[in-house]
Amino acid sequence: MNYTQSINEFERAKNSIPGGVNSPARAFRSVGGKPVFIAKAKGSRMWDIDGNEYIDYVSSWGPMIVGHADERVIHAITEAAQKGTSYGAPTVGETDMAEQIKKMKPSMDIVRMVNSGTEATMSALRLARGFTGRDKFIKFEGCYHGHADSFLIKAGSGALTLGLPDSPGVTKGTAQDTLTAKYNDLEGVAQMFERFGSEIAAVILEPVVGNMGVVIPDQEFLEGLRGLTQKYGALLIFDEVMTGFRLAKGGAQEYFGITPDITCLGKIIGGGLPVGAYGGPKHIMEKLAPAGPVYQAGTLSGNPLAMAAGLATLKIIDETAGFHTTLEEKSARLENGLRENLKQTGHKGVINRVGSMITLFFTDREQVKSFDDACTSDTEKFGKYFRSLLAQGIYMPPSQFEAAFIPACISNEEIDKTIESSLRAMKEL
Repeated sequence: MNYTQSINEFERAKNSIPGGVNSPARAFRSVGGKPVFIAKAKGSRMWDIDGNEYIDYVSSWGPMIVGHADERVIHAITEAAQKGTSYGAPTVGETDMAEQIKKMKPSMDIVRMVNSGTEATMSALRLARGFTGRDKFIKFEGCYHGHADSFLIKAGSGALTLGLPDSPGVTKGTAQDTLTAKYNDLEGVAQMFERFGSEIAAVILEPVVGNMGVVIPDQEFLEGLRGLTQKYGALLIFDEVMTGFRLAKGGAQEYFGITPDITCLGKIIGGGLPVGAYGGPKHIMEKLAPAGPVYQAGTLSGNPLAMAAGLATLKIIDETAGFHTTLEEKSARLENGLRENLKQTGHKGVINRVGSMITLFFTDREQVKSFDDACTSDTEKFGKYFRSLLAQGIYMPPSQFEAAFIPACISNEEIDKTIESSLRAMKEL
């Protein structure tokens, strides 16, 4: 494929934007080469500015579950935009969205709209601290909850070691209140509660990890976290920015049968526009201003365009018969094809999939259940695999440690093409 215009635009962008991109995952640094610049998208396809066509498995990192430029979503956005793009005042659309979320996620009695997943998680953590009167919280290695300072922390040398800053600009003072545990290691979390239980406000996690590649929780792990938080009076926060409405109508909490205290949402509920939300039981959420003392505000929260796009998307999911059943069948088709490709070519690898989230790890490990497992992956091999797929018109996430997302509108023919392209790419490794 010819990427001349994308290469030129990337060079131009580097003169005005840090690293030439507005989010690091877009830079292609971990896979080699330079990013392609997208001109348009429709359904399961994207086209770059050089005219190359791709089957898209990034889906804007999750929200385009019904496909790009779905006519129902575009109509909702257009209709809303003709009335004005922002008011800084309440709209009926915000209540409509909150009611739709409540219908699909009964654990969320009260919903607060914000502008991004990062806002949702940082606000949920503040609410948990305000509700419990405690400062510390537990997060997990490899779970990404946005770029708020408290979340950019890595573990120390042992399970009970307090966190250390993982990014310049994050202070040691912030790190002191962050405890970092190993995903799927319930015993490690139990030890933290034994030591710091009266100080821990919350445990936050991705109920299915998407930010070190797809990592699946053990059912006992989730159940154990629910039990520990209840025992010690801490809150359980599910970051469902990726999994919300994608794994099931009720997201991961429905899929696994675990009810968190606070749920964070994003991506899908904006239908591709910037958005976030968090919510939970009334007795917790009414601690938020103006009902309560925990302050959080946002000029563009509940933006009418985002509410219109998100509501249209959620209604498609909610009202389409067999939506998740069909999506599961398509996703399983892709998984089975990739497994057969590994078998045919003799490459070592692990495929993790939950619903329409999937990752192929090039690793010798039999399972990938934690950040340490994920880090055994051969990133150089993945980079070659990615570049080969891209040249064949398959746009996968440009990182070994990101989830791929399968859109509901993809056809079996497109999945089969992806499997065939993957086989060729593996044979080239």
